[in-house]
Amino acid sequence: FNMFSFIDYCAEHRCAGAELTSYFFPRTIDDAYLADVRKHAFLKGISISGTAIGNNFSLEKGPKRDEEIAKCKTWIDRASILGAPHIRVFAGHNKNLPRDQADRLVVEALEECCAYAGSKGIFLGIENHDAIGSAEHLLKLIKQVNSRWLGVNLDSGNFRTENPYDDFAQIAPYAVNVQLKTEIHRLGVKESEPADLARKVKILRDAHYQGYVALEYEAKENPYTAVPPVLKRLKELFAA
Repeated sequence: FNMFSFIDYCAEHRCAGAELTSYFFPRTIDDAYLADVRKHAFLKGISISGTAIGNNFSLEKGPKRDEEIAKCKTWIDRASILGAPHIRVFAGHNKNLPRDQADRLVVEALEECCAYAGSKGIFLGIENHDAIGSAEHLLKLIKQVNSRWLGVNLDSGNFRTENPYDDFAQIAPYAVNVQLKTEIHRLGVKESEPADLARKVKILRDAHYQGYVALEYEAKENPYTAVPPVLKRLKELFAA
């Protein structure tokens, strides 16, 4: 698969859009390549819903942190060329700092990057991932960020609590992008369990969410056989 064949796959399955994640692009790309990807998606009738970067904003101030912020700004520029309105970003990890101190660094980085993203009309959506495993933690963090260009990339499979559905519902009003997974993993339970997709769709409806919903498939079954039925089911649920 490459970006062009992935777009073809999304078109074949009548998806409305596709997230083109940065770490699946070729290592070396230029503006002309990005423009070709945008052109291909447009001709296939696929909106580019967003992209993503594997950043770490929890690092102490210094060259490595500067590189992470610069990477984010580079992908904001690239998202602008792609016509992608959203970039999912991460808080990251830092084992050398207490989490509250690391979170303050995350807030500072988000404010700087959101200011740049906003100048291009692009949202940053921080994902419940890495150090953020609960709605409580995520809400505490995002409420400190002074930017109207920050939202949440709501990942339905990443809450590490006893009842992930409650966390999903708490965060849904803050979502600017949603990733649905076919499984959830409750805190203290060894195995994952199938997600109640209908329940998740109802939560999004109740929160008046109107943005993109991306299927992020991570289960064990072969995705080429498993994904099409899930896409069909999601379309039925959202059309009901």
